[in-house]
Amino acid sequence: MNNTTKRLVFSAAAIALAQVTSMIKIIEMPMGGSVTLLSMLFIVLIGYWFGPTAGLITGAAYGLLQFMIEPVFYTIPQMLTDYPLAFGALGLSGFFYKQKHGLIIGYLVGVLGRYFFSFLSGVIFFASYAPDNMAAPLYSLAYNGSYLGTEAAITLILIALPPVSKALTHVKRLVDA
Repeated sequence: MNNTTKRLVFSAAAIALAQVTSMIKIIEMPMGGSVTLLSMLFIVLIGYWFGPTAGLITGAAYGLLQFMIEPVFYTIPQMLTDYPLAFGALGLSGFFYKQKHGLIIGYLVGVLGRYFFSFLSGVIFFASYAPDNMAAPLYSLAYNGSYLGTEAAITLILIALPPVSKALTHVKRLVDA
């Protein structure tokens, strides 16, 4: 299988797995966002395995799929910020695909990228939801950080477990072959 075909197949499988696991919501926030069963990990893996271009494109495609399945649409800039930009940022993991602890570092950077766009959307488009006694930026940081940080912590603990780490290292070797 040539490299382009391999990337396409792995990316399609990652999008499918991310979509299925995004529907398994451990915690669902009242105004959007949720802690899911590792859905961000599958997109981050594409960046980690194939580099930033594949990761960013896969993340943006996944974001558009998320929009089609559970759309929250007020304006085009809000839609772009909440979906292809936020989920596309998970592909930032690809900038660390050749580093020793690239998956963990890449996962953190990808989630922080998604957090940045979710925060930005919260401040620009959803500031009116902030309580009267709280500034919109602080509210957006806390609200988006609560669900993204929780899922990130769960995922980082899981991928640090030796059997999971070993399995992901094995798959990376297969991808690189």
